[in-house]
Amino acid sequence: MTRLRSRLIAVDGVHGAAVKAAAGRMVPPAARRVGGGVSDWDASGLFEQLVVAQEQAGQISARTLLLLYASDLAFRLRWEIEPALAEGHTVVAAPYLETAIAFGRAAGLPGGWLRNLLQFAPRPGTRYYVDRSVPRKSHSPEGFVEFGCARLTGHPLVKRQELAVRTRAFLVSAAKRANATRASR
Repeated sequence: MTRLRSRLIAVDGVHGAAVKAAAGRMVPPAARRVGGGVSDWDASGLFEQLVVAQEQAGQISARTLLLLYASDLAFRLRWEIEPALAEGHTVVAAPYLETAIAFGRAAGLPGGWLRNLLQFAPRPGTRYYVDRSVPRKSHSPEGFVEFGCARLTGHPLVKRQELAVRTRAFLVSAAKRANATRASR
């Protein structure tokens, strides 16, 4: 029996549905059959709990959102990503590090703090980014950036759509520096 070589692939972007679709296309059918797959944000349910809590959770800061993202990523690594990689599978993390860092930078957080926060995560072997804007009207945010923009309504630095545009600009810039490949739509 041939064993698949483990691979961690990152797909980052601001449009949740497009990131999810691109990630799904990255996992070869053979890898799916033997345990590879997509690790999506909110695997831990932390963000779902914020939605359920609604107004009881109150206004949330960008720093708190990113601390929750880091906690969720630690959960994904422990229960989804690392076990699959240890078994030699391909795992696509969607989104992974650059989406969170771009969101934090767009919200005014220091890059050093963001990199330090996420330094526990292993580097992906391959990086992709989805260059698509956040939809103007999103009734159910599918992605982390859409969720964050909706939760930070009234943020002192930027309005919702401006935060999404700034996040996309930071992400595209980071993707170019990292030589990430643009994922097809």
